[in-house]
Amino acid sequence: MTYSATDLGLKTINCKEPRNIRNLLGQFATGVTVITTRGQDGRKIGMTANSFSSLSLDPPLILWSLSKTAPSLPDFVAASHFAIHVLGHQQHDVSGHFSKGAEDKFANIAHQMCDLGLPILEESLATLVCRNVNQYEGGDHLIFIGEIEHYRQTQGDPLVFHAGKYRIAAEHPQTL
Repeated sequence: MTYSATDLGLKTINCKEPRNIRNLLGQFATGVTVITTRGQDGRKIGMTANSFSSLSLDPPLILWSLSKTAPSLPDFVAASHFAIHVLGHQQHDVSGHFSKGAEDKFANIAHQMCDLGLPILEESLATLVCRNVNQYEGGDHLIFIGEIEHYRQTQGDPLVFHAGKYRIAAEHPQTL
């Protein structure tokens, strides 16, 4: 027997209600990253993003997306490289800091500059320095493809975002 989408309790998407779409997609738990680069004018640029994903192992590619209305969009498009910082569970304040507008987002944030001119945060779980390979249209966002050229990683628990809130990941009790 075949059932209609309505019979199965499925609703029709209404693009005029972006909050409902955001709540729907928020059911997918994600890690939290801060993405950094240098602006065309030399400024240090940084922003929080949870749209990060692995794409390919050979070559080592990642993707992330940025709203077409973001003030930093032209800087990320023009950048030769960017850095992805995967945040640990104790870094919710760093995520919140980079999610807001500020004159200097790097004031009072521990970071160093790498030889590619990128600001590198000091205490992330993983840092991936990527060559900006390409961008693709994706609705109201631009999808960035980066090839990992350098990285570092440490052990720890990730910062997780789910249903509009920061969460802490825990090992499932059946896998202990």
